[in-house]
Amino acid sequence: MKKKILYLDMDGVLVDFESGLNQCSVEILDNYHDNKDEIPGLFAKMIPMEEAVESFIELSHLFDTYILTTAPWRNPSAPTDKLNWVKKYLGKYAHKRLIISHHKNLNKGDFLIDDRLKNGAGQFKGEHIHFGVDKRFLDWKSVVQYLKENQ
Repeated sequence: MKKKILYLDMDGVLVDFESGLNQCSVEILDNYHDNKDEIPGLFAKMIPMEEAVESFIELSHLFDTYILTTAPWRNPSAPTDKLNWVKKYLGKYAHKRLIISHHKNLNKGDFLIDDRLKNGAGQFKGEHIHFGVDKRFLDWKSVVQYLKENQ
């Protein structure tokens, strides 16, 4: 039987964005006040969201699973930092399964787990699981349970 396609966003879903900011100096945060995602090397500093790695691995056995993320246009280190993060934390489970796009709606699939509606997530043709926002999907445990019921 063919597995359903599942996309997972990184920032705010797999990756704790705030954890990277917490490692930056006050001076750097002030310099990038309105554009924090443009801080060079920021994405290399981030740690996984609670239960994200275990959930990704579990879901990768049940779905045709990909990471679908956006890299800030004005941060040249972001794509490399994101690739290295995936290699470090997800390893073989995400080998060659990283897609970087500003147009998530162009990807065909059954589910997209994303905490925002930007970059095409709100126009995704499959089911958008609004992670951390929709009261049904506030944590990884609830998302995994829902997806297991709907695989």
